[in-house]
Amino acid sequence: MQDTPAAESPLPPIADDLLDGADQVAAYIWGRGAHPRRLYRAMQTSRMPVFRLGGRLCARRSSLHAWVRELERQG
Repeated sequence: MQDTPAAESPLPPIADDLLDGADQVAAYIWGRGAHPRRLYRAMQTSRMPVFRLGGRLCARRSSLHAWVRELERQG
């Protein structure tokens, strides 16, 4: 049995979609210089798709895009 080469995989590696740490997640949503505190505040008031890996706050870019699309649809 052969492994499928990465180039033929239907999904990109998770690492390509992963934002690792509150700094990265905040910068992805609000731009460079966004303080992670802004992210933690938003997490308290919304159902932002973030999760923890160990002690680090993480998110998938694709999940954040879907979340924003849903917010736009509701708005």
